[in-house]
Amino acid sequence: MNTAWRPAKSQIDRHQVCEFAECEAGGAAGLGSRRAAGGRERLRLNGRLLKSALTVIAIVVLAGAGNSRRAAGQDDLLRLPQEKHLRNIRQLTDGGENAEAYFSSDGKKLIFQSTRDGNCDQIYEMNIDGSDVRKISNGKGRCTCSYFFPDGKRILYSSTFLAGDECPPRPDYSHGYVWALYPGYDIFTANPDGSSLKRLTTTAGYDAEATIAPNGSKIVFTSVRDGDLDIYTMDPDGRNVKRLTTELGYDGGPFFSYDSQWIVYRAYHPQTDEEKKEYRSLLQQNLIHPTTLDLWIMKADGSGKRQVTHNTAANFAPYFFPDGKRIIFASNMADPKGRDFDLYLVNTDGTGLERITYNPTFDGFPMFTYDGKKLVFASNRHDKIAGETNIFIADWVE
Repeated sequence: MNTAWRPAKSQIDRHQVCEFAECEAGGAAGLGSRRAAGGRERLRLNGRLLKSALTVIAIVVLAGAGNSRRAAGQDDLLRLPQEKHLRNIRQLTDGGENAEAYFSSDGKKLIFQSTRDGNCDQIYEMNIDGSDVRKISNGKGRCTCSYFFPDGKRILYSSTFLAGDECPPRPDYSHGYVWALYPGYDIFTANPDGSSLKRLTTTAGYDAEATIAPNGSKIVFTSVRDGDLDIYTMDPDGRNVKRLTTELGYDGGPFFSYDSQWIVYRAYHPQTDEEKKEYRSLLQQNLIHPTTLDLWIMKADGSGKRQVTHNTAANFAPYFFPDGKRIIFASNMADPKGRDFDLYLVNTDGTGLERITYNPTFDGFPMFTYDGKKLVFASNRHDKIAGETNIFIADWVE
């Protein structure tokens, strides 16, 4: 665990310890001068011993108080005062680009993507205290969207390595801020150590953004296989592919609810002729302009679609609360034309919107443990170099 922090130097009040200088005179009558002098010397000695003992006690007490202040200081440094739902925030990675960390079903491990070994994302696993970081993917191409199978025996992620060992080029930002839809992305499963790699998708074009239902029955993912960016499900072995969305526009980033009955996702459905023309033009270039995204939910079979958010912001990375009644997500709704993304919660019917984080740069990609006690997320907070993204874990407080 890396929580590089430094508490403010505390100012400690100094307390003087008084030394006994004299003894009670009563009862000293009849004693010789030598005995009287000896008594006074013993009292001075006892006074010095008492002073030393009190000094040691004071040091121990102040050291304990300092430790408490440092522990509080660590949390206070990483958590802003308004972030009342978060406690005991710990930074798990240190530097570079680290994102999309997701818990194993037992809550003991995290799987995530990082550029720590180069300039292209690869898949890693670590314990939830940040220890025992291990690379799982093969180091080729670009990887994204990793996830544990519920039984812990397999993992899921997407990679471009079959299209080439090199990292694919970054998108052309002359179109504005865009996401690249690398056509070389395919979805794979592997053992937790990265061995026994198996390809699940074989169609041309982008296949990525895959996660798996908590009951292990279905994988949900995004694909352009039918000419548009839509959401599909398939069996864990890649069979029985089913298309769930058909609206023109981008439907992606899907996650199942904890009971595996619902799917939450982000979507952009162009409405005007100009919007539709721009969307289709960018899609032909394997790009998308993600500045306006709303949250939707649907049943696991694709029925019952319902829009949750209605704003002009970029709302993304949604995840169900374990109770299935609320969604946590990232949004720049407080700064729609900027890059200040924070975490929010909202009821599945769109009511009860509440802001969770107040970091002035980026907070995103949240996920709860199955018991709802811990939250993992990615953030630019506490960055050594402006803009670097790290993984954080926190206790959740209702």
